[in-house]
Amino acid sequence: MAVCIILFLILNFAALTVGGFYSDGGATSDWYTELSKAPWTPAGWVFGAAWTFIMVCFAVYMAFAWQYVTSRKRLVSLYSAQWILNAAWSPVFFRYHLIHWALVIILALTALIGYFLFAQLSKLNGKTVFILPYFLWLLIAVSLNAYISLEN
Repeated sequence: MAVCIILFLILNFAALTVGGFYSDGGATSDWYTELSKAPWTPAGWVFGAAWTFIMVCFAVYMAFAWQYVTSRKRLVSLYSAQWILNAAWSPVFFRYHLIHWALVIILALTALIGYFLFAQLSKLNGKTVFILPYFLWLLIAVSLNAYISLEN
């Protein structure tokens, strides 16, 4: 189980690293700071702390899922789609300023993580709590992205 958690930690943080590498300054860029943002937008440091916690929890969730799912091939396919969507959002939003497409991406990611949460509920029972922070954070992120899409 520990090896599985470490592997998913590496993969999870690789997605964040890839996304961040292509985000052209991200939240500190002039473009982003000048946007009209939602009043409930958290302070910048919250994003880093939240994503760190989320990716650790998600690695634990995936390690449990790896043990309990009936089709690992399907799990890998869904995880790969999640990885791509997660890594793609930052450059689409921050580098290319395609805020409406970023909203589509984050909505798809939220739906996919919701699927992970609810589809595995009967197999993983209480262990699904490890994916709950990801799902809840994405709901907040969707609201922030939607606000920017509507107001800019």
